Amino acid sequence: MASSFSAPTSNFPPAYSRRPESKPALSKPRLNPTPIRQQPSSSSEIKSDKLAAERRSERRGHDFDAERERQRKEEVNNMIASKKAISIILRREATKAVIEKKRGPTNSKKLLPRTVLEALHERITALRWESALQVFELLREQLWYKPSHGIYIKLIVMLGKCKQPEKAQVLFQAMIEEGCEANSESYTALLSAYSRSGQFNKAFSILEEMKKAPGCHPDVYTYSILIKSCLHAFDFDKVQTLLSDMRTLRIKPNTITYNTLIDAYGKARRFAEMESTLLEMLRMRDCEPDVWTMNSTLRAFGGSGQIETMETCYAKFQSAGIQPNIKTFNILLDSYGKAGKYDKMSAVMEYMQKYHFSWTIVTYNVVIDAFGRAGDLKQMEYLFRLMRSEKLKPSCVTLCSLVSAYGHAGKAEKIEGVLRFIENSDVTLDVVFFNCLVDAYGRMGLFVEMKGVLELMERKGCIPDKVTYRTMMKAYTLNGMTGHANSIRSIIESAEERNPHQRKPDV
Repeated sequence: MASSFSAPTSNFPPAYSRRPESKPALSKPRLNPTPIRQQPSSSSEIKSDKLAAERRSERRGHDFDAERERQRKEEVNNMIASKKAISIILRREATKAVIEKKRGPTNSKKLLPRTVLEALHERITALRWESALQVFELLREQLWYKPSHGIYIKLIVMLGKCKQPEKAQVLFQAMIEEGCEANSESYTALLSAYSRSGQFNKAFSILEEMKKAPGCHPDVYTYSILIKSCLHAFDFDKVQTLLSDMRTLRIKPNTITYNTLIDAYGKARRFAEMESTLLEMLRMRDCEPDVWTMNSTLRAFGGSGQIETMETCYAKFQSAGIQPNIKTFNILLDSYGKAGKYDKMSAVMEYMQKYHFSWTIVTYNVVIDAFGRAGDLKQMEYLFRLMRSEKLKPSCVTLCSLVSAYGHAGKAEKIEGVLRFIENSDVTLDVVFFNCLVDAYGRMGLFVEMKGVLELMERKGCIPDKVTYRTMMKAYTLNGMTGHANSIRSIIESAEERNPHQRKPDV
């Protein structure tokens, strides 16, 4: 890593600008300079020059008129095209409105296939499962309808993502009843629906059913999906059972399987299992690591503060021909920033600028947080302005970094500026932001403002959690306000006895 990025020696991030430095204009050499014309000596020459000048002026006038006419025609054509596009959109939206009226007029069974299928696709993509099922019922009523494996599988996958495995089971049965034989892909989609909802017993029973059904044997994709769900639930024992089952059936893991394992082991800080999985992956002839493998490994070591190990892995992956992407640099920036290695963080930023890597919202959030941690509010604010100028919408993570930095610097007026920005934007706030706001006001001893955060949360429809009250109690305790601290403690104790979905009392 050290060989890849030349790092400055300063302890804090230097002033940084992503705008390229302006270069002095270079005078282009003239290879064939025009000779200097001598003054005309006779009246005939003078008349000839005037006539030539008038002709040049006339040609320029014609050219100017032609250019204006061309621009006028282009504007007219653009207006016509725009009106046509608007007309098409309006007609399509009017047609799609019929979709919502399932039991509408008698001609609802004669809708155009494209209209119904587009409406179904839009709802599946947006995970609007209730509306998607209504459109699917209408689809089945059409005179031209024919059962399709593809549509059923897309719906089952959507229901799995929406944690509706029972409805996915109903669709699976309907698919079979309509004459579509179950195959490995449809079984895998149903298995995924149950595993995503944590119903592993049902998912494993479907796996056993697949083994017995002809032509529906599980493949590496089936096992990879089930392994991923088990890893999300931190059920590593089930993962080992599945890997053993794969070896018995002689199903070789692929790159996706290994990347899923490496990423999960890294997030769980199970570095021994992560490294052994990586070594096993390297021993496979037809399963090479890729940039996802590299990013998962770097995130695991960098997130745990093992910077040197992260740099060593980065160098090895690069020597293996794996090129970094924007996620790689975001991981490096985040790791260096949290470790306080601002010199190396700045070197990565310069590298990204040199090789034209476009910053994402994650990149901005990482560097804004790093400069805020370093106490460099000027650079933090510059990056925030630059982020907005590039039409990137700030998130709660961005706002939390700003509030936290201002709280540590004692800049209450700056926090008020952030709140004004929120009022004029459509950023959706969460409880993490409000907890950060409570911490900032408590750190500065502004207890009236800290208590006012609870009122702000109520207006925004956000319910305080244990962290909210514990942060307030900590602020009161550190400032010797024992009565207020005890009052908050009693609220926490009573809240623990209540339903977690029930609204907690005001202070």
